[in-house]
Amino acid sequence: MNSLICFGLLVFGTGVCLGQKPHPCRSPPLLSGSMTVTAKDGHAWAFAKYRYDAFGQRIRLWEFGKSDSKTFHLNMLFLFREGLVYNIDYRNKTCQKNVLHSTFHPSEIPRNASLLSQVILGGSSAPGEGLLVNTWTGVVHETQGKYMATVTEFGCIPVSLLYYTPEKGWVITSYFNAVTGIEDPEQFIPPSFCTDIQTEEETLDFFSAFL
Repeated sequence: MNSLICFGLLVFGTGVCLGQKPHPCRSPPLLSGSMTVTAKDGHAWAFAKYRYDAFGQRIRLWEFGKSDSKTFHLNMLFLFREGLVYNIDYRNKTCQKNVLHSTFHPSEIPRNASLLSQVILGGSSAPGEGLLVNTWTGVVHETQGKYMATVTEFGCIPVSLLYYTPEKGWVITSYFNAVTGIEDPEQFIPPSFCTDIQTEEETLDFFSAFL
């Protein structure tokens, strides 16, 4: 089945830090990390490692999960400039290629988002016990979906995303182990056995490729 991961990096009382009100922000252009996703009222879940490249407009995902009592493993490469998405199977040396009908959106808090709160996750009794984060809410106009996104005050690193549409219900994403930068840029290059394959007739957008 298609992946469950809804890459929340693409949609993202009021507190005050050092006397300054938080402002919408953009995440670093190169990010590596991991994420978990829960959907369908807890009946579906997935774990994934991700690589995010805003310069080249590329996203790579390695994931496994379970939905409707069925487990799945997926290795996906999204190339937005080329308009292609690859589903790669290294074990069988096979590859599925589809046209990607989506525009790349950088990971950011939109300017029209509303600040819900600024809080410290964990503790505040001593240095290093907590993490200062900002939570924002808004609407994704393309889908009319509602979101609540939490990012770090310093660095604008994604922490969590709650996303709701009447069709899909709630999708809950948590991010962790984020590192700025990409260790191996070749992860964004399709393997050699994907070179000569035919493009599938089905055209996918970013959300349908996952959901």
